[in-house]
Amino acid sequence: MLKKTNGSLLVLSMTMMSITAMGQQQSIQYPATKKTDTVDNYFGTKVPDPYRWLEDDHSAETKAWVDAENKVTQDYLEKIPFRHEIKKRLEELWNYPKNGAPTRHGKYYYFFKNDGLQNQSVLYRSATLGGKPEVFIDPNKLSAAGTTALGTISFSKDGRFVSYLLAKAGSDWQEAYVMDVVTGKLLSDKVEWIKFSGLSWRGDGFYYSRYDKPDEQSKLSRKNEFHKVYYHKVGTSQEQDELIFTDKEHPLRNAGVQVSEDERFLILSLNEGTSGTELRYRDLKNPAQKDFAVLVKGFDTEPDFVDNDGGKLLVRTNQDAPNYKIVLIDPANTNTSAWKTIIPERKEAMQAAGIAGGKVFVSYLKDASTSLYQYDYKGKLEHQMKLPGIGTVGAFGAEKHEKELFYSFTSFVTPPAIYKYDITTGKSTLFDKPEVKFNPDEYETRQVFFTSKDGARVPMFLSSRKGVKLDGNNPVLIYGYGGFNIPQTPAFNISNLYFMEQGGIYAVVSLRGGSEYGEEWHKAGMKEKKQNVFNDFIGAAEYLISEKYTNPSRIAIRGGSNGGLLIGACMTQRPDLFKVALPAVGVMDMLRFQKFTIGWAWATEYGSSDHEEDFKYLLAYSPLHNLKPGTAYPATLITTADHDDRVVPAHSFKFAATLQACNAGPNPTLIRIETQAGHGAGKPTSKQIQEFTDIWAFTMYNLGMKK
Repeated sequence: MLKKTNGSLLVLSMTMMSITAMGQQQSIQYPATKKTDTVDNYFGTKVPDPYRWLEDDHSAETKAWVDAENKVTQDYLEKIPFRHEIKKRLEELWNYPKNGAPTRHGKYYYFFKNDGLQNQSVLYRSATLGGKPEVFIDPNKLSAAGTTALGTISFSKDGRFVSYLLAKAGSDWQEAYVMDVVTGKLLSDKVEWIKFSGLSWRGDGFYYSRYDKPDEQSKLSRKNEFHKVYYHKVGTSQEQDELIFTDKEHPLRNAGVQVSEDERFLILSLNEGTSGTELRYRDLKNPAQKDFAVLVKGFDTEPDFVDNDGGKLLVRTNQDAPNYKIVLIDPANTNTSAWKTIIPERKEAMQAAGIAGGKVFVSYLKDASTSLYQYDYKGKLEHQMKLPGIGTVGAFGAEKHEKELFYSFTSFVTPPAIYKYDITTGKSTLFDKPEVKFNPDEYETRQVFFTSKDGARVPMFLSSRKGVKLDGNNPVLIYGYGGFNIPQTPAFNISNLYFMEQGGIYAVVSLRGGSEYGEEWHKAGMKEKKQNVFNDFIGAAEYLISEKYTNPSRIAIRGGSNGGLLIGACMTQRPDLFKVALPAVGVMDMLRFQKFTIGWAWATEYGSSDHEEDFKYLLAYSPLHNLKPGTAYPATLITTADHDDRVVPAHSFKFAATLQACNAGPNPTLIRIETQAGHGAGKPTSKQIQEFTDIWAFTMYNLGMKK
């Protein structure tokens, strides 16, 4: 029953629900969740926000609610009879050596390695390839639970020092440390309050970006404003760091500095949100230039600095080229009409450009699969790199004097293998191949295409054991992201392999909003066109049903962050189409996301409820605001973490409370709140295994895959 008290609605009785799955029943007693009469007025439209109090993650009331929800969720999961079996198999699958691609700095080759179940990968070095490695940095020794993660690593140009970032408990806040490479001794340098930053060396110091020291109580939720760039000289205190750039007139811009390999140019990148960049530069050979000058005016395009060719600058840009091109810009005349095209736009979307051995390496996507080309600085094509198959290439790059580089190659059913590439001959040789406890020959990936609601042709990868029968009864998990110009390409995930082992089909949809087909594909899934992304995802499920792969009672859907928004929107728009929904660290409140941490930066992708026209379409699909009382929703396991300062957990808290109040069907609606973890980066192996154990237990239990 409900009782009105002091303007608030307080749930006095616990909600009781009997859950049926596979002929078994679990009674779920959801925690009592207070409702208030908080209402916002958006341009004359009144929008209730009864769970606003859950935004205060430091309050005793919120902490008590979190504890109560976690207890309900764990009680449910512990009653799933095969949960322990899942964890045991995941540990077996996970437990294999994982090596990263080596890079050379100074006299040593450096590479990451994880023996199998180590919480964090360890950075090793060796004097020769294949030589006896020694531990260089072991983050596992920095916290008992393995929750301190190693971030960006940057070596000084002379190879004498290395600086690196550490993040604790998954937070985006990081600290920088400096080590003497020769002795392995950690110096006294400590640089704090770094966020959304690289480390770029010049001389005996490095550039980094930070915010002012935050208030301890609000550091995980308060809006981040006034990003600044500093220079830190080795051996000095942070108080002595030189302020390089600040913009007092634009608090919602992010800034970062990159140093060209020859240390001639400083390149300043300014971002207004996640779309749109302005490039500025300083020529350090020109003592008269004291300030940064504009190289590429912002913020309508997304240029990237590649390298300098003498006094001119190579830039990857989508200026008049939605699929991107590489141009040479003379700082003496930065007008776009004076730019010289070095590598022209092509049909496939250019994803990235990097430098190694004095050559330009460019990656493209063809139907969401990588192709890679080697050019000289004049734009002459020298080699198309021969890759092992359809998949994704990562970690390519080396200094200009190198004759070789290393890269990784992976696919949905192929763990990342490391290849050595000869820059002169253009030949690749296998350098390292992991030995995983499964037979990849028993699995296959195929790519299909379907037509979305508005006629768009959308690709989807389907991975499974070979010989799938099209009987309309296969369990399927559909994964998507669909935003921020981020592509979904083939990549191996040991957890997904477990689902395929059990007879499941793992489907990945290359939704609009990503970069699979260039900027036009991206723009077709952003702002007022965001509904296209949800239509694409719904279309994928409908295709799999029409082609007899599966049926609605056998479909699970999953996505994280912007992909969590995707799952929230699709399960509220088509609750009849899916049996299980797994929204992770999702952006669920589309009317208030811009008020927390870095959320304001997403307005370039989503729009903002501060503007009337944006408010209308945001309200139309906002997952939190489209849950309807009396509706039967899919079995839902929401996942978030207490230290997520990217998408604050209040999004998931409010969505879970509303979903539990609205759901009228027999399916469970639960939330799993991880402790000492953040948005996902740096999560220790032990926490990953436990989280996926719970995800697969919940999914398979509710899909009826095990008895």
